[in-house]
Amino acid sequence: MKRLKSIDIIRGLSILWMFIGHLQEWWLKEEYTWLYDLTFKIVDPIGSAAFIFIAGLTAVLSLQARYKKAQQINNYSIKAIRKEYLYRAMILFIVALLYNSLIAIALSNFVWIWTWFVLLTVSVSLFMSWPLLHISIKYRIGLGMVIWILNQLLLNYLLPFQGQYNLNGILFHVFYHNLHLDAIFSFFPFFLFGTVVGDMIFKIYLIEDEILRKRKTLKKLIIPLFFVGLLLVFFGIIFNFPKFLTNRSFSWMIYTLGINLTLLSILIGFEEFQIFKTNKSYHFLFYFSYYSLSVYISHNLLYFLFFEQLNSINIWIFILITCVLTGILLKIIYIKFGSKASLKIQIGKIAAYLASKDFKSKS
Repeated sequence: MKRLKSIDIIRGLSILWMFIGHLQEWWLKEEYTWLYDLTFKIVDPIGSAAFIFIAGLTAVLSLQARYKKAQQINNYSIKAIRKEYLYRAMILFIVALLYNSLIAIALSNFVWIWTWFVLLTVSVSLFMSWPLLHISIKYRIGLGMVIWILNQLLLNYLLPFQGQYNLNGILFHVFYHNLHLDAIFSFFPFFLFGTVVGDMIFKIYLIEDEILRKRKTLKKLIIPLFFVGLLLVFFGIIFNFPKFLTNRSFSWMIYTLGINLTLLSILIGFEEFQIFKTNKSYHFLFYFSYYSLSVYISHNLLYFLFFEQLNSINIWIFILITCVLTGILLKIIYIKFGSKASLKIQIGKIAAYLASKDFKSKS
């Protein structure tokens, strides 16, 4: 199937917001942290939650494409696909722990080695989702909602033990550690719901007839995602109004999923029916999407550039300049090095190599 610009736009927006959000958090003077808190509450639904949602969506698209390839190539089996998928999860897991280790060293606190930054959450979500990708869409949706409900019960039970050196305190650290980050039981459902949408997209885009595909896209994808998304946004707001934007709360998760579904449906509609051209903005966001993992890891180098030196006005000037220069740099890298500079793609290539080597040694 063709590459959907809508997916790259959302992933690009997600990485761009995480990029901007971190710069705000690092560069603002202490008396202006209210600006970061405000923008975080408003924009964060398209942050790590959207990134994990898209990770689940693209994981399924990639997997389904490989299944289709296996039907046409004799020496490419389901077992090889499974090994490639699990190797990819394992390599990303190692990268996540290395990233966390650098953060722990910088903070001189080694408990941060096990912290739910987005890379660790995605890698563990890949492992957890594998046995669930072959069950029906309805069961995956139901399971995601059940996990969110159980997560609230577990969090309420373990929260009083935060920071304590006992079994429950250890369990709190393993499952949550920092409530402002991407705890697995809070964010795995986003990945799971992403796999559902990925299956929906793949089935529709197998249709070669353009007129029929557009009709199916509108009826089976755009309209359902749009109205379900609006319903979830509405429910998330009224469930805990006016505190529905409280970070990582149950109402925030429902609201955020609704934002992601609604945004994706609108972008697919614009793209499929060519309502307006998005080439220029798409290309800028495409580079952030294409090099998403590379940008996420490397942008930490900007931490000390203007550390706690900027106010609520001049920070926007420096962030704008930084984002534009980063976009230009990514474009140059894309032209000169292409996929060689993409950590995401290189992880996929290494996983494919290990899977094929493992498969050949056992055959």
